[in-house]
Amino acid sequence: MVKSNFEKLIRDIPSLGWFPRAELFSGPTILEPLENLSINLGVNLFIKRDDTLPLAMGGNKVRQLEYYLGEAINQKADTILITGSVQSNFARLCAAAARKFGMKPIVQLEKRVPKSNLEYNRSGNVLLLKMLGAKIVYFSEGENEKQADENLNIIAGKLRKDGANPYIIHLGIDYRPLGALGYTAAAVETIQQANEVKLEIDHIVLPTGSALTHSGFLAGTSIMKHPATIHGICVRRASSLQTERVLRRTNEVGELLGYPNLVGVDAVNTDDTCLPPGYGRLNNYVSEAIKMSALEEGIILDPVYSGKALAGLIHLIRSRVIPSGQNVLFLHTGGVPANFGYQSELEPLYGLSENNLRVGGLSPSSSTNPLQQ
Repeated sequence: MVKSNFEKLIRDIPSLGWFPRAELFSGPTILEPLENLSINLGVNLFIKRDDTLPLAMGGNKVRQLEYYLGEAINQKADTILITGSVQSNFARLCAAAARKFGMKPIVQLEKRVPKSNLEYNRSGNVLLLKMLGAKIVYFSEGENEKQADENLNIIAGKLRKDGANPYIIHLGIDYRPLGALGYTAAAVETIQQANEVKLEIDHIVLPTGSALTHSGFLAGTSIMKHPATIHGICVRRASSLQTERVLRRTNEVGELLGYPNLVGVDAVNTDDTCLPPGYGRLNNYVSEAIKMSALEEGIILDPVYSGKALAGLIHLIRSRVIPSGQNVLFLHTGGVPANFGYQSELEPLYGLSENNLRVGGLSPSSSTNPLQQ
């Protein structure tokens, strides 16, 4: 059993300890400077490395799953159901967490991204789901969040008739934002780390989609009365819709923790400049951010979440929403496995294609194996 720093976190927000929690990591994750990008962008840029969380290639959903799995264990569940996109990081980590605690994972994959090629639909997170033994079902719609959750309810009903005891992780707005508590704890962790090294953070930038990470973090900084501005970079919805969602979710988190009416709309900052053409779709902003991070810092981002978040951060600096010289923290939420579903789109960023790749003078499509020569 690993020794957790959770006791240290609940000294600042004791109500985080009101809820059952299944420990998946010991924490804290690394907070470190990005010196090369700082010079390039004209700010003091730091990164919070939640991509390094130690479960099935990591990512921010590990923090959220501690609370969902805690409740599932309390309810003596034997099966976990979740829904997400085809290259869902949440689904991959949910399957891993379910296996860790002896439960069967059932994953519903939604057609959110109009990609029919094999690399997107069979590699990356999809391959990892299969390696984890998850049962995969498909949902043909990609933008019907309510019906996707309802379909999980239908599957769960059939399982109960067969004697199973399923636990459902709903992602829709009509269900409790239990997983957001993981990011309220993360906000406390981040503030404690910054205080230890006397770092005064002016801005924190993170991706915002389901809004559980964004609302949880905003609730945490609000309860702690930390002055940093939280910027959510939209990955799925337009800013107007996302602002409304984050506001609602943050106040729901506040209610769960005993802090009603925690924030007003002025506390919610979202930006959708880098969103088009839509969820899981590359654009020039995102391509530039992914390439900059890899070549200047050796840090891999993904096209869906972390890549768009850094692209949004760069935009906020260049548009002077974030002034030069300020201390800026970027939350790396993980998502690295999804890159393998985007190989044909990512290779051209580096001047790579099947026509110019050579291994021992052979193209990748050659039938000759140099190891057998």
